[in-house]
Amino acid sequence: MTAQAMIVAGVMSGTSADGIDVALVRIAPGKSRPKVTLLAHEGFAYSGALRRSVLAAMNAASVPTGELARLNWRLGTAYAEAVKETRRRHRVKLDLIGCHGQTLYHQARAMSFAGRRFACTWQAGEAAVIAAALGVPVVSNFRPADMLAGGQGAPLVPLLDYVLFADAERGRVLQNIGGIANLTAIPPGAGIDRVIAFDTGPGNMVIDALAQELFGQSFDRGGAIAARGTILKPVLASGMRNSYYRLKPPRTAGREQFGREYAALFLAACRRITRKPEDALATATALTAESIAGAYRKFVAARMKSGRVDYIVSGGGAKNETLMSMLAERLEPFGCALSAIDEFGIPASAKEAAAFALLAWQTWHRRPGNIPSATGASRPAILGQVTYA
Repeated sequence: MTAQAMIVAGVMSGTSADGIDVALVRIAPGKSRPKVTLLAHEGFAYSGALRRSVLAAMNAASVPTGELARLNWRLGTAYAEAVKETRRRHRVKLDLIGCHGQTLYHQARAMSFAGRRFACTWQAGEAAVIAAALGVPVVSNFRPADMLAGGQGAPLVPLLDYVLFADAERGRVLQNIGGIANLTAIPPGAGIDRVIAFDTGPGNMVIDALAQELFGQSFDRGGAIAARGTILKPVLASGMRNSYYRLKPPRTAGREQFGREYAALFLAACRRITRKPEDALATATALTAESIAGAYRKFVAARMKSGRVDYIVSGGGAKNETLMSMLAERLEPFGCALSAIDEFGIPASAKEAAAFALLAWQTWHRRPGNIPSATGASRPAILGQVTYA
């Protein structure tokens, strides 16, 4: 199929389960890689009822089948409303929509079930609801094709990272800090087959859980609460002994590893030392910074050539000044110059949504969307399923 320029809406709702990001992107074919231009973006918070339903379904021991079916369709209506409102505000004609969906469960490694061993994943949000509401084809369900090629189904954002940020002279790391933190490392002059990408561990997930439990806030705005606390070094050291950090890439994480059960155990460990809630939040923030820096030190630093490395941060964590300060301190010895992605002309809240716009464009043109060196797949794969309007 001959590639053509299209305006694509990318839709993303991450593991923080706080809302929906929509990015309107113009994508056109280029000589060596697509040309991606961000036209506009909007964010929409989940209603309280919808967020509670999503969180209740994530990594739950049991959920009634009817509840899951209703949640799948309700998310579809929420995505459709978000795209429709974004289209209205910016007066654009959409050619395609790429919707990641809301991850309710992601099992990247094979486990036994009903007499067979396999990996599996589920991103909820009925694509047919979106296509019918907008009158535009929708690409969704991106992860399974990579998993069936032997990959972990994640991370999938590295394609956009490479298209936008690969540089002949500068090594660059794209660090996203959402509920889970993940990085894409691109050595200077690297081809797409040398891209390194994996989940580093918790991003905002534990911080947000403690902010809610201790202060009744959905997140620690700007890291102001953590800034008043003291890091509990024994708890931090114990947290960093988690077996996840010993796994070599490719690797993926989610609420299965760092969700509410983990946050409850982490808080209990803090309370055995102090009753000051600010200290618990400071320690959770330090855990995110330490796990990111540790992952860079173990798996990335040796592959980057000498010289300064642009370490570019996106996601909600980029707005946490305390976290950014902790991270900058830990990465400075490795020659990493920390900056927010906004400084490169891309709003932090738009990047992941834009990534799924690009992946949808790739799928529409029957082009692969995964990077095997990032996901562990044995081959490039065309991702997703197309739902026609």
